[in-house]
Amino acid sequence: MSNYMSAMTKSGDAILYLIDSTDIVARAEQIHKTSAAVTAALGRLLTAASLMGCRLKNEESSLTIQLKGDGPVGSVLAVAAPTGDVRGYVENPVVELPLNEHGKLDVAGVVGNQGYLHVMRDFGFGQPYIGNTPIVSGEIAEDITHYYAASEQIPTVCALGVLVNTDLTVLKAGGFILQLLPGAGDDVIERVEKNIGVIPSITEILSDGKTLDEIAGDLLSGFEYEVLERRAPGYKCDCTRERVERALITLGTDELSAMADEEPVTQVTCHFCPKIYRFNPGELRELAKQREG
Repeated sequence: MSNYMSAMTKSGDAILYLIDSTDIVARAEQIHKTSAAVTAALGRLLTAASLMGCRLKNEESSLTIQLKGDGPVGSVLAVAAPTGDVRGYVENPVVELPLNEHGKLDVAGVVGNQGYLHVMRDFGFGQPYIGNTPIVSGEIAEDITHYYAASEQIPTVCALGVLVNTDLTVLKAGGFILQLLPGAGDDVIERVEKNIGVIPSITEILSDGKTLDEIAGDLLSGFEYEVLERRAPGYKCDCTRERVERALITLGTDELSAMADEEPVTQVTCHFCPKIYRFNPGELRELAKQREG
């Protein structure tokens, strides 16, 4: 399981959400067989979604982040529960690009820098809240920061990172969201900016073996703070046969009947996990009857 914590300054000026998402991103790579830069893109979005999902209060709520840029990866999607558990999907899992000018995986290259970031919070009742902001860089952390500033008017710093081994497995992944709360003065802003300016990248810090508590101490240096919450989120898919059946029913009676006539077994693979659901012709015809009813 990955590790998550949140902390707030005792003065109530700033709040920090922090995660080591290595296990989450490693599981996503195993499921989707992504190339290195795509692993980094999907991993960053999963990390952000987990951080944001942990803030949901209602256990029936969910948070969905979709990144639709003009890059070759296509759509990148992450869905989080209030527990921080998350699952994700990428339209094109294998995209090969050279390293960028900084010698890093070219996440912006695979995502693109034209398009939109969509954030949907479904509270389990009423209409979901949907926020849409233009992609500003395709690096994802900057896009999340811009989303908070433009859509929610919250001064935010977001850092996300994924380190990929030469064999395409995930070495380290993590991120944080640090937000200023209403009433934060210039001295608080200056201290936060100074702290962020002197720390290395989140993956470098994790690779050095620092714990989340030590990282929080660095980010909130100069402040008295208290830990609010700790969790152990993971990559978890909540697909079930019943949900797949409901999705199939939406295809309509004609399509279901045609599928029943064409194949001895129809296989449906979940987008988010490796599960395969199999339906024989009789089962498909029964679903068609339910659609008619």
